[in-house]
Amino acid sequence: MRARLLPLLVILMAGTLLALGFPLAVSLAAGQQQRVVVDRIDDSARFAALAQFVIDAQGSGSTDADARRDLLQLELARYQELYGIRVGVFHRDDNALARSPGWWQLPRSGEGHKALQEALAGRRSHDPPQVWPWQTNGRLLVVSPVVLDGDVVAVVATESPTDLMRGRILRGWLLIAGGLAAAMLVAFGAALRLTSWVLKPVQTLDAAAHGIATGRMNSRVAAASGPPELQRLAHSFNEMADNVEEALEQQRAFVADASHQLRNPLAALLLRIELLALELPEGNEEIASVRTEGKRLTQVLDDLLDLALAEHASAEISLTDIGALAAERVAAWRPYAEEKGVRLTETGRTAVTGWADPIALSSALDAVIDNALKFTPAGEAVEVTVSAEGRSARVVVADRGPGLTEDELQRVGDRFWRSGRHQNIKGSGLGLSISRALLAAGGGTLSYETNPPHGLRVTVTIPRTGPEAP
Repeated sequence: MRARLLPLLVILMAGTLLALGFPLAVSLAAGQQQRVVVDRIDDSARFAALAQFVIDAQGSGSTDADARRDLLQLELARYQELYGIRVGVFHRDDNALARSPGWWQLPRSGEGHKALQEALAGRRSHDPPQVWPWQTNGRLLVVSPVVLDGDVVAVVATESPTDLMRGRILRGWLLIAGGLAAAMLVAFGAALRLTSWVLKPVQTLDAAAHGIATGRMNSRVAAASGPPELQRLAHSFNEMADNVEEALEQQRAFVADASHQLRNPLAALLLRIELLALELPEGNEEIASVRTEGKRLTQVLDDLLDLALAEHASAEISLTDIGALAAERVAAWRPYAEEKGVRLTETGRTAVTGWADPIALSSALDAVIDNALKFTPAGEAVEVTVSAEGRSARVVVADRGPGLTEDELQRVGDRFWRSGRHQNIKGSGLGLSISRALLAAGGGTLSYETNPPHGLRVTVTIPRTGPEAP
């Protein structure tokens, strides 16, 4: 969940910072250029005043008109030499009154021509096109009118190099980028802490729920920080888990007590049946049927008690040699298999370790192998295969019995469930349920699938990583 939530927060924060950073960068560039433009307008106003004296003297036929013009040209030359800015005073017919350098001409097209037309109309260049740091050949043109007796008689134009201005803009942008990067790092750290604060209770709750789902009913959510809503959820989860565990404990206790209490009356009943059988003729079918049902009921009660104990007992998990344990159980069941005429074989790896309760795993393997031998006809084989796949060890028991249909595979392992085609075979329908309970206590699982061309394949999976491993 953190992998999905954290990028979303980072993207939102990055978008917010960029939404603030871009206008700030544009505003910085515009401010730097406006500062240069205002300075050039002030310079143009001074040159315009000098130009007014020259034009006024020329219009009145004054003898010092040429002297005034030479003074204006000297001022423009000194200005251009000192600042490197091209400057000139031009009549309305584009003829230069004075300029520096002497070859400079006003642009005849583009934004420069537009600024010239605005100046001739009496407006100053207050908003020339923005010059950006990557425009290495960009120059800033500012044109101001020269007004004499209310008429625009000439214009003062300055064309400034933009290296210094672009450098100031670039440095400002670097500072802004550094500030945004620092703000992004702070925001990322805050988002990381925020997601940890919010998701830590969720992760703890998920681990506890997974523990209960896999049979560890004592899993609880420890008190932790986080939003109040999640703290209340954790408290409610613990209460729910306590109630569920209590209900299951009561159910197990009831099954165990009922199984235990019914065994004595059932034993007394079977004893009386045997006493009655002494008064009946030898080979009576009814008494034989009663004996069979009595024995079946006794087996069911024993299996119920075993199931209650298996679900209640805590597993003592240790590192176990799964291959050696499987070989031992195969050797123990081989005489019974030979008596039935079934071949019981063992294949696969002989040295596979896993973390399990040896006693519980032995009991589960006994139940699975017994079930396979029970349904396998004489002349067929039951194969036990031990293997290791990744983080799990597997024991596969494959028989050549009648097998199960797809619908029956969905129900196999349920308590008291037996296929309608196998009702004539001895059993209570609790053997695989007991095996599943024994394995679940140690983190193992039991799965079923068909074994082509016919038969059932039961897979016992044992974790190879210890309880302390991540």
